[in-house]
Amino acid sequence: MSRNGDPGRDRDSEPRGPNPPQADGEADTGSSRRARWAVARRELGSLRSEKTIILALAIQLFIAAFSSFLVVGLVSLYDPGAVDSYELDVAVTGDDTETLLSVANERDGVTARQFDDRGAAYEAFDAGSVSAVLDANRNDDGRLSVRVTAPEEGIRTTLLVVQLRDTLQQVERVERQRNADAGRLERSPVPVPSEIEASPYVGFTYTILVPLLCFLPVFISGSIAVDSLIEERQRGTLELLRVAPLSLAEVVDAKLLAIAALAPVQAIAWLALLAVNGTAIAGPVALVALVAALSLLVVTGGVAVALWAPDRRQAQLLYSMATVGALVVATVLPEHPANTVAKFAIGNPTTTTWGLLAGYCLLAIAAFLALQRGVDRLEPESL
Repeated sequence: MSRNGDPGRDRDSEPRGPNPPQADGEADTGSSRRARWAVARRELGSLRSEKTIILALAIQLFIAAFSSFLVVGLVSLYDPGAVDSYELDVAVTGDDTETLLSVANERDGVTARQFDDRGAAYEAFDAGSVSAVLDANRNDDGRLSVRVTAPEEGIRTTLLVVQLRDTLQQVERVERQRNADAGRLERSPVPVPSEIEASPYVGFTYTILVPLLCFLPVFISGSIAVDSLIEERQRGTLELLRVAPLSLAEVVDAKLLAIAALAPVQAIAWLALLAVNGTAIAGPVALVALVAALSLLVVTGGVAVALWAPDRRQAQLLYSMATVGALVVATVLPEHPANTVAKFAIGNPTTTTWGLLAGYCLLAIAAFLALQRGVDRLEPESL
């Protein structure tokens, strides 16, 4: 069969490369958009069958929805000494207890009792009257040595060790300052700034919880992109998606953008849940823009790995190595991405913070355009 009365032009002889020619007109543009949207819906619909992805989303939803409740418990693990209303009763004995007693009794949550008889102190510990025994003695060279006797295990021991650690660190500072004043040190100690009262819950929320909820969707989206394209290649369904009017590049773009959009949508949901739970987010728009930029960048990298890696195992290995490498590179930046998230969340961004946000956006766009150019040059038959 010929077309338009021209026997020299057969329908099967039209070129079908990576980017087949398309007719002009609004109908073709609308058809292309509908086809892209169909590919995107197919990609998002397939996620419902991924149990691992659903579980990851459920965990993040739980963290965001019950953030106020979880922060208290997590802070007790992150900084056990921050738990309020925990009183520690310790016995202090030895031949030089003055410094230790004065420092311990000045700290909240610690009550120190002096025992002149060392045996009586250990009897009180065995009977449970005191939580620990601190045996303070002055060595021949003038150094204060403190031997601590504490329970062997349990959450009580964890809280005890943290409280005693802070107390003994303060004792060490006092001793160093006394030695410096007496001229017994070769070099003067570096002055330590005064301690300030700050809520550990605020620090944990904005430096750990909020960055966690912002970055997890990004890395999960990149992993989804790798698995999706690798499965399409192995099953041979990627070739079936290349139906008119879509080229291979347009199919990849539709899948990439659909997956990359997941992270900012999740970030919006998590930030809203945090706000409902009483965690104020000062710059939600900037945070969503940051997550969107990082998601586009990471998903673009995942798609590139999936297109050029020979199989799923190597693709996931390369993606993991690239992710770890990116985290290592982030440590040399003027500001770590987690700090950028914290500053936007708490409402204290600097010029560097805004500059890094702009840099992430430009880098993501450049990576996306570079991938498009690479896919244009890729032969579909080679996949």
